[in-house]
Amino acid sequence: MTRVKRGYIARKRRTKIRLFTSSSRGAHSKLTRTISQQKIKASVSANRDRDRKKRDFRSLWISRINAIIGQKKQVYFIYNQLMSNMYKRQLLLNRKIVAQIAILKGNCIFMIANNLIKI
Repeated sequence: MTRVKRGYIARKRRTKIRLFTSSSRGAHSKLTRTISQQKIKASVSANRDRDRKKRDFRSLWISRINAIIGQKKQVYFIYNQLMSNMYKRQLLLNRKIVAQIAILKGNCIFMIANNLIKI
């Protein structure tokens, strides 16, 4: 049986994998097995951290809204009362938009909250 040399195809596959981890250091950028392991680990981390990023931003928006609402004692609201009253009145503002309004125009969020109290 004749001998099969797979140099060209195997080298092409390995260099394609190496392009993924070119920014790594040491064996993680040189050895084929560790490169493939790092590729798997990186994809798992990226998938997990996309969900974590959503969670972190939601908690950031909540804390920003709560901080702005709690500054003035004129409005008798805490965060959960504000959001529940907005939901009951069918104001379609998500937490991101409310947080931006609270930071950029604090008086506007107090006007919204006072209107929710009056209704």
